[in-house]
Formats: sequence, structure tokens, C-alpha cells
Amino acid sequence: MTARPDFYRFHNGEKAPLQFSDAEYESRLSKLRKTMSDMGVEAAVFSSMHNISYYSGFTYCAFGRPYALVVTPQTSVTISAGIDAGQPWRRCFGDNITYTDWQRDNYWRAIEHVAGKGKCIGYESDHLSLLQKAKLDNFLAPSRTVDLFNETMLQRMHKSEAELTLIRAGAAVADVGGFAIKDAVRIGAREIDVAMAGRDAMEVEIAKRFPDAEYRDTWVWFQSGINTDGAHNPVTSRKLERGDILSLNTFPMISGYYTALERTLFVGEVDDASLKVWEANIGAHELGMSLLKAGSSCADVTHEINAFFEAHGLLQYRTFGYGHSFGVLSHYYGREAGLELREDIDTVLQPGHVISMEPMLTIADGQPGAGGYREHDILIITEEGNENITKYPYGPAFNVIG
Repeated sequence: MTARPDFYRFHNGEKAPLQFSDAEYESRLSKLRKTMSDMGVEAAVFSSMHNISYYSGFTYCAFGRPYALVVTPQTSVTISAGIDAGQPWRRCFGDNITYTDWQRDNYWRAIEHVAGKGKCIGYESDHLSLLQKAKLDNFLAPSRTVDLFNETMLQRMHKSEAELTLIRAGAAVADVGGFAIKDAVRIGAREIDVAMAGRDAMEVEIAKRFPDAEYRDTWVWFQSGINTDGAHNPVTSRKLERGDILSLNTFPMISGYYTALERTLFVGEVDDASLKVWEANIGAHELGMSLLKAGSSCADVTHEINAFFEAHGLLQYRTFGYGHSFGVLSHYYGREAGLELREDIDTVLQPGHVISMEPMLTIADGQPGAGGYREHDILIITEEGNENITKYPYGPAFNVIG
């Protein structure tokens, strides 16, 4: 019987062009290795989609299987499942090892092969489950473990010039989706039909701008009427009616990087009560964008917008924080939680941070102005203030349609 290995290298074909240059990945790994050295970490074992993607360029599809990136002072090796064959090697910076499922925990045997036993091991407390942490301790028998969650998050928060270029392109793609959605809005159209128009337009645009990429995960949330009450409500087959409030939400995904456009719209007409709430939310949006500059703290920005809403008698209708960081992020992975516009985040904005301004008010069904109101722009913090990279217009002059 042929021997079945625990793991092996399946370097099938040639390396594919990655979204960023080798120099960009070398720079990220160099900064990580400096952090590891300062903290006494001999090998870092990353399991999250966001860190594996950030440091290697490979964004995995878990489907119930674990993946990893092991970084040592000398090597950077992705650990992938056999079902993916040679694609993880082609799409990663550095080496790749494929683990097999001939016996349980070959994943950890492959990690041990790279990281070694008895070392000081770095890991991610925000991602590694209790079950997998116990296996790390069993297979690697670390002399010590060090949580790298915060340090890697802080590194990802500061965008390189190459990242900023990609994020600007992503914002432009989101705008393309927004205009396609606006064109598709009409009385009787279903939410799903309008959403598909926006998604299709973005995927065509991404393929045009990035012909060497792989395409996955771009999506639209387009909500109408009562369905606008939550920012993340899924698309339905509800048909649009005259006077409906709408939420336009486009989310292009490019090589693991997330950007977004979110706008309030109305079908045909907007009543006075709704217009009053909408204009107040726009006022908060414009105030918030003016506050996003180097030296401002997330908490202070939040308190100022809170005061604006309170003066308008609307603060009780606020539903979540006013913005968040962008980068390697999606609706099912990643979050740079240290850069969010909330009362409990005291991070000071710095040049190179990328953050949204997205105030939202939700008025309950049956009340005057019922619905969810949300505007969303992406801003790059600069030495002089900020650069707004969202170009789709907001407000009633452009977004009362039909």
C-alpha cells in the first residue's frame, strides 16, 4: 500500500501575480519579525483569514477546515488543506505546505514541522478557539505563548501606499455599483433584482481594473421599506413602492480588501417627516467627516456627533458606532477593533489610517419618518486633514429617484 504522508509540498504550476509586490510583503513581514523579536517570539502561528491574507496574500476558503501561516525569523509558510491543491502556493508569498486528512490533526503536524517544539509561540487570541489552543499546546509544547492579536491589528491599521492605492480603487468600484443600483431603482422592481445589478457592475469593473486577480465575495445589501431598519439586513424579494425609503450598500472585495458605499434613497418622493430625519443624519455625516483628522480621538469624535444628535432630539435613534477601519476585512473575517468611532475607543487618528463616517438613525415602523437612514464615506487620514475617496453623491437632490 502506498504510504500516505501527513503533509507534503504540492507546488503545482507557476506562482501567480499577487495583488502587491514582493517588496510590500517583505516589508510587512519585516515589521512583524521586529515585533516578534521585541516580544521574544520564535514562531508566530496565525489562523485568521485577515492575518494570513495580510502577511502572505493568500485568502483561504475555510469550509470547515483550519488554515495557518507560520512565520519564523527565516521562513514564511502557509498551511493549507489538500482540497485546495496547488492554489494556495500559487497565491501566496513564500512557501506552502499541504496537510492531508489521512489522520486527524495533520494540520498541527504540519505546523509543528515549521514552528518546532518547545519554542516561544505567538498566536491570535481573537481567533484561535479553545479547542485549537489546546492542540497548539499539545503539539508544539511551547515554552511560552504570546498573544499577537493587538500588535498585528496595530500594524494592519497603518496602511502602506500600496494599500491606499488599492483602497482608492475599491472605493471607485463601490461608486460604480452605486450608480448601477440607482439606474435599476423603479416602482415594482424587487430588492434582489436591484442588488444583482449593482453586484454585476462591480464585478465587471473589478475584472477590468485587476485582470490578474481572483474574484470572490463582492456583494450588495439593498434594502427597502421596513427592511432598512438594520444595516446588515439581507436582500429579499420585496417589491419597491412609491415613497419607500431605500438603503444602498455596495461592497466590492478585491484580494481580501473591503470597501463600501452606503446611501439613503427614496422612491419617487420623500415625505416631510422623513426628510427632516434624513437631513439631520446628513448634518451629522458632514460634521463627522470634518472631525476626522490627525490628532482627534475616536471617542472625542463620537461624543461630538452624539451632541449633535442630542440637540436634534435624535440621539436615542442611533444604532451603532459612527465608523470603522478598512483593509483586510469582510462580513465574515477581520476587524481592526482599535479603530472604530465609539465612546470606548480612545485611539488617536494618524496619517495612514483609513476610516469610514457612517451615522445611522432607525425610526420604528408606524412612527413619522419610519426607516433606517445611513450615509457612508471612506476617508484617508492625512497630515493636512483627510481625503474623501467616496464620490457617489448623498442627499435628496440626487437620491430621490423616479
